[in-house]
Amino acid sequence: MSLKKSVLIIAVLLLIDQGSKYYIKTHFVLGESVDVFNWFKILFIENSGAAWGAKLSDFLPVSESTGKLILTVFRLFAVAGIGYWLYDTVRKKSSKTLIWAVSLIFAGALGNIIDSVFYGMIFNDSYQQVATAFSAEPYGDIFHGKVVDMLYFPIIDSTWPEWVPYFGGSDFRFFEPVFNIADMAISTGVGILIVFNKSAFGKKEADAYSDSWDDYVARTEKE
Repeated sequence: MSLKKSVLIIAVLLLIDQGSKYYIKTHFVLGESVDVFNWFKILFIENSGAAWGAKLSDFLPVSESTGKLILTVFRLFAVAGIGYWLYDTVRKKSSKTLIWAVSLIFAGALGNIIDSVFYGMIFNDSYQQVATAFSAEPYGDIFHGKVVDMLYFPIIDSTWPEWVPYFGGSDFRFFEPVFNIADMAISTGVGILIVFNKSAFGKKEADAYSDSWDDYVARTEKE
């Protein structure tokens, strides 16, 4: 796969991701939801931390603002690293499977970093109101934006049976996390690398092993 095709994939995913986030941000109040099916809802939440809503300040003695800044800077370096990985993968003419996977991961990482870097200074607060873009009173500043999530799949929404130790009677939901298109791209890319590992890496490693074996045989014959 060429670099141009990879960039096209990334551009399309970014357009869908950012378009959906912009729509949700400018049409939904924080916490508002719409039922699409019994097992699928559009639910607007914002994630100011890492995966599962975790914050760096929960683990380190830093303020929430400082923790957010550190996390965003780390994400920037991570995106740069993934971008180089993608470039190097294409340059080495690796398998299409690997290029597809890395392209998806890069697009997802870039989609979320846009939120973290810019949304704080573009939108005003969504609490009890619908936000507006390029507001005169943004809710934050650069590097302190919140990631917009909206895809919610409560496939099972029930309660634990009373006889279950500790959990009995409490709510049980599957699948509970709320995510976005960028998260889907990252998860799909990682899933491809795990499920199709041999297709992504196998040929390259096999060729390297074959070349090493041929060199060994050649040296042995000379001796």
